Amino acid sequence: MPRSMWKGAISFGLVHIPVDMYPAVANKGLDLTMLDRRDFSPVGFKRYNKGNNKEVSWDDIVKGYEYSSGEYVVLSDEDLRRANPEATQSIDIVGFVDAEDVSLLYFEQPYYLAPGKGGDKVYALLRETLRKAGKIGIARVVIRVKQHLCALVCVGDTIVLNTLRYADEIRDSGELKIPSAGDKKAAVTDKELKMAMALVQGMAEDWDPEEYHDTYREDIMALIEMKVKAHQTKTITMPEPGEKKRETGKVIDLVSLLQASLGKKPSKAAADDDDEPPPPKKRKAPAEDDDEEEAPAPRARKTPGHSIDRVAASGAAPKRSSAKVAAKPAAKKTAAKSAGAPSTAPARRKKAA
Repeated sequence: MPRSMWKGAISFGLVHIPVDMYPAVANKGLDLTMLDRRDFSPVGFKRYNKGNNKEVSWDDIVKGYEYSSGEYVVLSDEDLRRANPEATQSIDIVGFVDAEDVSLLYFEQPYYLAPGKGGDKVYALLRETLRKAGKIGIARVVIRVKQHLCALVCVGDTIVLNTLRYADEIRDSGELKIPSAGDKKAAVTDKELKMAMALVQGMAEDWDPEEYHDTYREDIMALIEMKVKAHQTKTITMPEPGEKKRETGKVIDLVSLLQASLGKKPSKAAADDDDEPPPPKKRKAPAEDDDEEEAPAPRARKTPGHSIDRVAASGAAPKRSSAKVAAKPAAKKTAAKSAGAPSTAPARRKKAA
């Protein structure tokens, strides 16, 4: 547990309960450091004097309120404390209300309250009173020069101070285009409502906060570990060319979507739109007659060098047909008789063909 960030007391009526305040939440976001892409050195920020551009140390920094352009009233921490000592050191309960009467929109930041020295008994008294009455305490407290509206809530054995937003900090939702209950375009049928209720009931479960975690952060950390193992710590991944953003689809048939979520078949109307006659089955090509089957081609033999010369001299390309293969023995005999007569080569080829 971190150190106490505020010390004071809860006060209501004549009751005074010394308490210490601790942050109740921890930021688990990704702590990314800005780097110079040229040499991957960290990028830092300096506090500098805007008059002479020189760096200023923390010891020389004071706080001031600009009451007119370029004119400031300097306020030290002691000035802020002396302005209203009671407000800066107490949590003043102004009333008790039912917890369900406070909208979740108003809850902002939770803090744990632990009893201070000698405050165990009165702390326990307030806790048990809140628990038995079913109420929460509405109070005011000053934290870091700002007064907060807050709620004191009993959570188990701990009193939690949850800061609340003021009413003027909540934006009016009337500016948004929200469908009203009587809007015909957004009218909900009994069938749709019944199926939606069935879906909600089917997904109903007990609240267990331990089951939920930041899966996106886990994926990023897994990617970081993978880059470290692959020695790609300084590889800058660029988007793929032509990569398109995911397009959102339009809801056409709400009933079909609800039925699909419930594990049922789509409605008949939706099925009729999607039904198409099955394509005709492809018939097997009729087998060729056994009498027309070709005999296996004879083994290829090396062509004598003078035969190749004759073909080249005639300017005709050799044909790779079965007839020519069958005529090779006759051509070979003729070539043996007159090897040196290129003028008769075309006639022999014609006869062989």
